[in-house]
Amino acid sequence: MPVIGGRAHNIEQIHEVGKFGYQYVEISLLEPDEVRGQIDELMKLREKYGLYYLAHYPNEGNPFDLNELGGRFIPKMRKLIDLTKKLGIPKGTIHFWIDKRWAPAQMISAKIALLSDLVSYAMDKDVVICIENLTERYDSFTAAFDAIPDLKMTMDIGHGELLSSRNTSFGFAEHVFDRIEHVHVHDNNGGKGVQDDLHLALGDGKVDYPAILSILKKKDYNSTITMEVKPADMPRTKKNVENFIF
Repeated sequence: MPVIGGRAHNIEQIHEVGKFGYQYVEISLLEPDEVRGQIDELMKLREKYGLYYLAHYPNEGNPFDLNELGGRFIPKMRKLIDLTKKLGIPKGTIHFWIDKRWAPAQMISAKIALLSDLVSYAMDKDVVICIENLTERYDSFTAAFDAIPDLKMTMDIGHGELLSSRNTSFGFAEHVFDRIEHVHVHDNNGGKGVQDDLHLALGDGKVDYPAILSILKKKDYNSTITMEVKPADMPRTKKNVENFIF
């Protein structure tokens, strides 16, 4: 059965989400030094609210700069994965843009090689890496999935509504369902840019959640679903998710 949790961007929001009694909270692990300084408090909050954490890693920066990615981002990610292990976190979401409609094939191949090394490093720490769809459609992920057997996916249903006439989640659910290890839910009204990624409560936008979540239900999806909405919007968002997937 799927497990529904909430997103927290900082310590204060962990308190807000923890009070709802959800089984887990998806937390931001962005800078290694900052996370190290928070470990004791994070451990105490985990015990206080009786929950576990999932990880949400930082943006990669310039997705076209391979030198920066290999020289800065990947080493930082290794440090964050070490801290993920220390916090007992089983999986984390990574942003690593590989949309073949705009990214050169040679660059995508190089990024897949970097990602492969990172996934192997994480697996040695018992951490599952889930690549999140940004603008990508399912066919942009197939090369990475073919090359990296242990790579999983965070299907962000809200992102799927942007830059697409039909939500891309339908394609992911149909073609790469076996790689979907985690799901993000939030609503919007479509659009073409970051400014349209509104992270509204379910029902406040136009994303066809009844249809998309019904597909996951039919396919027996039984992993985690994070509500990427404001803590105040989580109770009614959770009810909508439960109505469509249980």
